Amino acid sequence: MSPEQAVQFLKDNEVRYLLAQFVDIHGSAKTKSVPAKCLMDVVEKGAGFAGFAISGMGMEPQGPDFFARGDLSTLSLVPWQPGYARIACNGYVNKAPHPYDSRVVLLKQTARLAEKGWTLQTGLEPEFSLFKRGEQGQMLPADSSDTLAKPCYDYKGLSRVRPFLEKLTESLQAVGFDVYQIDHEDANGQFEINYTYSDALTSADRFTFVRMAAAEIAYEQDLICSFMPKPFADRPGNGMHFHLSLTDAHGNNLFHDDKDPQGLGLSPLAYHFMAGMLHHAKALCAFAAPTVNSYKRLTGGGSNTGATWAPVFITYGDNNRSAMIRIPYGRLELRLPDTGANPYLVHAAIIAAGLDGVDRQLAAGKAQNRNLYALSAQDCKAEDIELLPQNLKEAVDALEQDAILRECMGAEIVDEFIKVKRQEWHEYHRQVSEWETRRYLELF
Repeated sequence: MSPEQAVQFLKDNEVRYLLAQFVDIHGSAKTKSVPAKCLMDVVEKGAGFAGFAISGMGMEPQGPDFFARGDLSTLSLVPWQPGYARIACNGYVNKAPHPYDSRVVLLKQTARLAEKGWTLQTGLEPEFSLFKRGEQGQMLPADSSDTLAKPCYDYKGLSRVRPFLEKLTESLQAVGFDVYQIDHEDANGQFEINYTYSDALTSADRFTFVRMAAAEIAYEQDLICSFMPKPFADRPGNGMHFHLSLTDAHGNNLFHDDKDPQGLGLSPLAYHFMAGMLHHAKALCAFAAPTVNSYKRLTGGGSNTGATWAPVFITYGDNNRSAMIRIPYGRLELRLPDTGANPYLVHAAIIAAGLDGVDRQLAAGKAQNRNLYALSAQDCKAEDIELLPQNLKEAVDALEQDAILRECMGAEIVDEFIKVKRQEWHEYHRQVSEWETRRYLELF
């Protein structure tokens, strides 16, 4: 969209205010509301912010301002907020791209792919929980009748929250999302919305928009839409599977090859890219599962529904939903991320890890086509199958030791992420939980 077209777009749609939007290091949307007539100020100079007030921007109170410069290709309406439009922004400090800004970090990685003539295409499958508050303030499924022991795909569970799901779907469709299915997931009050894949940057922008839309539409209906990875200990968590492929300038899928001797439809390039993700899996985990709560999801064993859908082992397999990477023929599905992740940093880390596998021609090893949850510790040791990190500290330690991801993504963002997450881990361990009180209060 040219500047002239953008100005006309705002006029034609009676837009009064523009949300200049970026994300902090956690992936949380941050905005300023700007009168529509100031569009080009946002695009050319940027909306100004006090960088020290934003989590993870690596700035001090005496530092310069952080400017969010709008990307005109992202200008769209905000359907649930009439009279508003949103523009995704890149961070600038002292007139230079800010290396602590997540979108800037991803742009650097997509540029590395572009040098090879490649584009990373990703299809995200975000899950979320829809709650209402009970009389005691507790979180309950939005629909009080959503109580089945195995609620996945339940018609009644889906139908009875349709005012929310319909408004969310129609809001996304209004700005170009090709939504093709919505379903009730495996936990009570849990849903998933699927829309067509796009290039990595667009996918990250879109997921940010999904979280913005879902939160506000839920609020309007006196509900809470949560992207918390594991809201309840005994129910499946909120994952966000990434379907991955590389395409060339003509849109050809470079991961697809019918001559694959393993019968997975993968090209040598796909195997090398996948090998890079497997090799860097522990460090990648820090970005894909970035909270203390994330590791309540990444655990073996079942739940009250009798199933878990989160990976535990660093493996891949043919349509194997117990593996970290599933192969749905001709592409990769990374099952590691959850919906608490910063989508820009996850995409950037995927590219950095995958390109390392390509550059060094790493081997992915053999596919694991069995129920990996049934493996014992002895089985894993015998077959050299490694576990993913079991808590945030382990993942952050792995990231700190991963020199390649740090170099490729930028020392600034990686070191800042490590600092923020170590503080999160420290704060977590200072808390006394209800479980501890119940177990120890009168034990001795």
